[in-house]
Amino acid sequence: MNPWKKCRRLGALALVLAVFVSAHPAAWAASDQLGALVGKFEAPEIITDPSKWPQVTGEAPEFEAQVKAGKLPPVAERVGQDPLVIKPVHEIGKYGGIWKRGYNGPADYWLGLVCCAHDQPLYYDGQDPTATTVVPNVLKSWEVNEDHTEYIFHTRRGMKWSDGAPFTAGDFLFWYEDMYLNDELNPAKPPRFNIAGEPGVMTKIDETTFKVTFQSPYPFFPRLLAGATALAGSAYQNRLGQGFFAPKHYLKQYHPKYNPNIEQVVQEAGYDNWVNLFKFKGSWGGNPDLPVVTPWKTTKSYTDPPFWVMERNPYYWGVDTAGNQLPYIEKVILHQYESLEIHAARSVAGEYDFQGSQMLMESIPALLQNAEAGNYHVRLYPTDFGSDFVIKFNMSYEEDPVIAKLFHEADFRRALSLGIDREQLNEVFWLGTAGRCGSVVPPESNPYYPGKEYETLWSTYKPDEANQMLDGLGLTQKDAQGYRLRPDGKGRVTLEMISLPGQHFPFTRGGEMVAEHWKKIGIELRIKELERGAAFKFRSQNTFQLWAWNNDGSDHLWTSSWHIVPYYGNTTSGPLWGKWYATNGKEGQEPEPWMKTILANYRKGFGVSKEERIPLGKEIWKIAAEQVYIIATCGLSAANWGVAVVNNNLGNIPGRIYVGPDAKFYGIARPQTFYYKNR
Repeated sequence: MNPWKKCRRLGALALVLAVFVSAHPAAWAASDQLGALVGKFEAPEIITDPSKWPQVTGEAPEFEAQVKAGKLPPVAERVGQDPLVIKPVHEIGKYGGIWKRGYNGPADYWLGLVCCAHDQPLYYDGQDPTATTVVPNVLKSWEVNEDHTEYIFHTRRGMKWSDGAPFTAGDFLFWYEDMYLNDELNPAKPPRFNIAGEPGVMTKIDETTFKVTFQSPYPFFPRLLAGATALAGSAYQNRLGQGFFAPKHYLKQYHPKYNPNIEQVVQEAGYDNWVNLFKFKGSWGGNPDLPVVTPWKTTKSYTDPPFWVMERNPYYWGVDTAGNQLPYIEKVILHQYESLEIHAARSVAGEYDFQGSQMLMESIPALLQNAEAGNYHVRLYPTDFGSDFVIKFNMSYEEDPVIAKLFHEADFRRALSLGIDREQLNEVFWLGTAGRCGSVVPPESNPYYPGKEYETLWSTYKPDEANQMLDGLGLTQKDAQGYRLRPDGKGRVTLEMISLPGQHFPFTRGGEMVAEHWKKIGIELRIKELERGAAFKFRSQNTFQLWAWNNDGSDHLWTSSWHIVPYYGNTTSGPLWGKWYATNGKEGQEPEPWMKTILANYRKGFGVSKEERIPLGKEIWKIAAEQVYIIATCGLSAANWGVAVVNNNLGNIPGRIYVGPDAKFYGIARPQTFYYKNR
């Protein structure tokens, strides 16, 4: 049965939307409507003082009925003695309802995480506009010694997994001893659990307390437990063998240390080895049998489209300030969309209740025109990362030696950047509303902002200068169409850029416009649009040249670092450079000196004070702007993750919040507290 209440002719509506958008963007951009769509900054409050915690008495009607029938323990027993207490942004909510959302299919795991996971060990405080203040989450509290080498963490007493099993310090030790230290599960150890090249050590103190010790000071460690890192919780990372904790009582049956018959189990499950089976069983979105500590639990897998279904966790350990167990909403259904046009059409038709993912700025005119009929309103949440559309050079590319050599010429990269007409991109894809078109650096409010001169360094439209620079590199011979010829006589200088469809930005169409710009400087650009799985094969094999994406999260330079610092082997700005860093030079490809400076600053930044970290970050951004290994276009806008459609019946939606990977985007708004006003 289709759980969506209405069936509309979405293909026709998508066509109408496309025609409307193409006809009206300039007129709309000139209006004053944009500012009215940005609300005031506000967020739920986490109550950390136990003396202000309420008595836990409220629960969803279906759980109350199960308690009366003897199928569930009382709500206070399910929640435990140390709940996470959330004061909703506006009011105490009501139970019930189905939250309808869209997602991009099996490769789009993040669309489930941002709405429904929220099990990081710690969390960023939504009331901090920069989202740099850390508050408790899964962990109740922590202490650190004076030199930041020893952390003691406390779990929540009485907290349980979704199957009712106790959640204890043993679940953290299971991750450390049996996942992190296991060389089959983790042949390359995640760099965030070490400092100065030395790994941390985790020991259990008692059932609710454990200790993590480092050989060198690690003052930044709590922020890594709150951010979008390999230590960011079971839902996000257990499927990769990471996460900082995992359900030992369930996963141990798929681990050779605990199951002597593991080979038989692997064979019967149809897997080629225990590692792949273990990772699947640890998939929050893929395995409905997995015990979780998230507000909602997967009941229909994200790998089984068109619907990914999650239902309320009866043992969730969070409550509101009136003592009602969260979440309020009963069920979440994510509906796969075949294209961004279909996704936008569903939004315009009012098919979604709260959707702030993969919504294009181009859709806003049609969204506004149809808001009353669709019973929704539009909100914009501007972001602080420097660019919504970037072109990343694979700096460790080797397959074509001629192209690889050009990539290592700074003037080649700079010329390509100077050859982009960002204002034209802004008018078409941002409706003229980009906060800045220029380089990759963050805004002035960022502590690592390198200075105004870097905002537009090598990033204004100067095709004549770009042509001169390319001539200076010896690329003076051209064909009849004006394209520059390769120095080895094998045709044009042709570059290939990978783009992914159905994402936060129309990367393919953006790339096609850039291709027209580069044609004027004699460089041919071909766009290779691939689904995520196929694209990631090129990344893992180091065989791609350019990659179109955004630099979301880079405003948090030491947590969401992946778009600016190649610190791991799957980075899209040089996989082999990332492997070189992650293995301390034992594997991969040695980077150029300027990148070594970036990597050295990055490594050093984790172990120093905030004040000492600032000049390190400034230098990283200066080098990034000077070297242009990532070409930025326009950003500081709502174009990437910041366009939201909100059902008028949905309550506790903040007017404006910090949006970024560390916050799980809209997760920092605490969707546990969203509710339907009238049902």
